[in-house]
Amino acid sequence: MPDSPLPDLKDFDQRQLIDFLASLGQPAFRGRQVMAWLYRYGITSAAQMTDLAKSCRELLGESAVISRFDDPIIDKSQDGSVKFGFRLADGHVIESVLIPEEDRNTLCISSQVGCAMGCAFCFTAKMGFIRNLRPAEIVNQVGAVRDYLAAQPKDALIGPERVTNLVYMGMGEPLNNLEHVLTSIAILTEQKGFDLTGRRITVSTCGIVPKMRPLGENCAANLAVSLHSVDDRVRERLMPVNRRYPVDELLAACRAYPMPKRRRIMFEYLMLKGINDSPDDAWLLATKLRGIPCKINLLPFNECEGLPFAASDMATILDFQKILLNAHYSVFIRQSRGGDIAAACGQLASRA
Repeated sequence: MPDSPLPDLKDFDQRQLIDFLASLGQPAFRGRQVMAWLYRYGITSAAQMTDLAKSCRELLGESAVISRFDDPIIDKSQDGSVKFGFRLADGHVIESVLIPEEDRNTLCISSQVGCAMGCAFCFTAKMGFIRNLRPAEIVNQVGAVRDYLAAQPKDALIGPERVTNLVYMGMGEPLNNLEHVLTSIAILTEQKGFDLTGRRITVSTCGIVPKMRPLGENCAANLAVSLHSVDDRVRERLMPVNRRYPVDELLAACRAYPMPKRRRIMFEYLMLKGINDSPDDAWLLATKLRGIPCKINLLPFNECEGLPFAASDMATILDFQKILLNAHYSVFIRQSRGGDIAAACGQLASRA
């Protein structure tokens, strides 16, 4: 929809929505009523909120808008993954990826247009940073994919009929947009919103150390850390953020991270041939992570034209995994999805 000077109701979590309705002279229960309507299928205006007084519906129609993403650009992978391109009101395009499995639908969503972190292995980094996404622009990705799934023939679905899991691993660094990410998580976990549990939401960071504790203190989502090396020299080459927050400082923040019992941090480790995939790298990783409740995801690199890296071969990855398993870590090798439509990890980039 076109940009509007009016506030967007989907930028508000439940508390903020109550405050906004109060600023219009409405009682608190009106905010709860509006929240119960906003994220239903097909709701595009306050006029559809039939349990609100007519005067309240008219007031909302004059005072706010309800945004949504229509007509996404859709690319379908041979493996069943689906990439969505959503055009924003200012003309920029962001991307989300649906990864269906028999028992779940995981949606990878974006939190920024572009990214400022400059990771050498990531195609999004070539865009640079353009701007943060508003809460509405984050949750509208989820709403649009929910609507897409609802419109598909049931016999054509690989997974469930709804989005079951969310990962903030698309375009952007979520902790550099922490306020809006937290608001979006509040909406996504609100019973009257999308009613997801925090256990099914994961926020990934490249290591913005000062923002990690506030994330853990203000939401129940899982934490994933893009690590990729625990050798400062190697990690600085791959991830400029390491110059500001070196490995030991990052891992100290992980040890201090406030987590519910039985939760673990997920460390993401991209396997790059000849750079971070040697047995010595594996032993150093095992040593450095000692004492942190964690799981380790080994990621085969998705090669992109213009990026100067090659993927480790599977034998090397398996040897790397074996060293970590012998050190008593939980270690998984993530199967890459959506590579044929540039939807795999590190391949997302805005299209004009």
